[in-house]
Amino acid sequence: MSATEVLARFRAEVGAAVTRARRASGEIGERNAKLRERTRDLAARARERGAEPSARATPADVREAATGFRADRGLAVEQVPDAAGPPVPVPVETERVTLGSSAVAGPSGQLPRAGDDDEDFSQSRILY
Repeated sequence: MSATEVLARFRAEVGAAVTRARRASGEIGERNAKLRERTRDLAARARERGAEPSARATPADVREAATGFRADRGLAVEQVPDAAGPPVPVPVETERVTLGSSAVAGPSGQLPRAGDDDEDFSQSRILY
């Protein structure tokens, strides 16, 4: 095989790979759009549906834990009234949080030492 044939074959394979990648990306985008639409519809239906008189309210400690979880991750937290009051959800904007910016504890549960400048810090997630 000559260099020209090898180069032509390489370009054809790269072109086919790019075509497959674009097709896969488009399919995933469509699937994500459908999932987001379905999630919006379900959320709207849940907001429209009022609490049934026989339904038990979620315990306060569970609601506080869920609110804290969402707030810590920068997600919107709706202020939901107690079960006795009328349902009036009000979204509250929270500050965005960047995940993964702090050290992660390893299998032993220990965090890497922060004060050792001599160590190769790039290995800290592997070592701890």
